[in-house]
Amino acid sequence: MAQHSPAPLRLCPDCNGFPVVAIDAGTLLDYGTRGTLLVACRLCRGTGSARTATPAPVVQREHA
Repeated sequence: MAQHSPAPLRLCPDCNGFPVVAIDAGTLLDYGTRGTLLVACRLCRGTGSARTATPAPVVQREHA
């Protein structure tokens, strides 16, 4: 039997599949660690994959 493979995932063109990054804020917190900010990609909203094109609406026609 043929085996189906899932469709390849389309990576986001802005983040290239790395949707969330931690940026060092440069401050040292009271318990000794650095303060970081987690920033998500604005295009894919943190998913890492690009949306596929939305399908065209289906138009139903009446047959005469």
